[in-house]
Amino acid sequence: MTNAPARLKPTTSFSAKNLVLDAEAEIERICEWLRLTVLKDLRKRGAVLGLSGGIDSSVTAALCARALGKGKVTGVFMPEHDSDPDSLRLGKALAEAVGIETVLEDIGPSLAAQGCYARRDGFIRQVVPEFGDGWGCKVVLEDALTGRGYNISWLVVANPEGEHSRHRMPLDVYLGMIAAANMKQRTRKQIEYYHADRLNFAVAGTPNRLEYDQGFFVKNGDGAADFKPIAHLYKTQVYQLAEALGVPEEIRRRPPTTDTWSLPQGQDEYYFSLPYDRMDICLYALDNGISRGETADAAGLTPEQVDAVWRNIASKRKVADYLHAHPLTMLG
Repeated sequence: MTNAPARLKPTTSFSAKNLVLDAEAEIERICEWLRLTVLKDLRKRGAVLGLSGGIDSSVTAALCARALGKGKVTGVFMPEHDSDPDSLRLGKALAEAVGIETVLEDIGPSLAAQGCYARRDGFIRQVVPEFGDGWGCKVVLEDALTGRGYNISWLVVANPEGEHSRHRMPLDVYLGMIAAANMKQRTRKQIEYYHADRLNFAVAGTPNRLEYDQGFFVKNGDGAADFKPIAHLYKTQVYQLAEALGVPEEIRRRPPTTDTWSLPQGQDEYYFSLPYDRMDICLYALDNGISRGETADAAGLTPEQVDAVWRNIASKRKVADYLHAHPLTMLG
């Protein structure tokens, strides 16, 4: 099911309209799959998922509630020291809108005890020695349209006076910062599985097609789940379902964020380098044999820029191969 295409509305030429689907029909199709998958295949009573106040977890929660029943879905809020307060506020608004039970788990103290923040800050101070209390940080990518097929990451810091600066990172600093940040996702997943085991529920994953294809998830972190009901949907299609499902408008208007670093950051700045709607067009075109010229017109890019995005997609797919891989054994 997750690899099956959504039911798209036919169009005569390629444009963003190619990604428009029959939302109500797709909702019913997913709900039918959810009931079969969770109740019969996984033999679980319901679903647990982390609620971030973002569009993907909101749509996943709404789908689970419709398919399984409101009393069979538990949402888990897992804020930490760097979380945007809007994430918890909007997550609560979603839970109230769809009528599901929720649990609040503050994972900040656990992450601090594991050394998540101290490890991250230690790597940052190798580049910015004065970094400390009151400072903010994030990791950003340069423009994907450079044409190299790979991206260079930069460290951005802000001092207590709000002054920003950008710095190149040695590889060990970059890897260390990402390793520390990934502790957040893995800690959240541990909490989700605790509640799933407690309730005899299955854990729902929330990646959309763009994230699933391009490896925008942490292995054994937010990439771990028992089922992923929207992994076949492009991000723009997730927004279409959100409106049909009655997801609060403020969530539907909120730009996609990472909510990982202490400085505000959009997903396009951290991983994709292009807004999700243009990334969706480029990914759809690449997978469906659409010409670079038609793709360029649909995405508002030049043909050369489309080539650069396609090379970037191919590069990220190589990373995603490892993230998707099962543990290796010598069994036949």
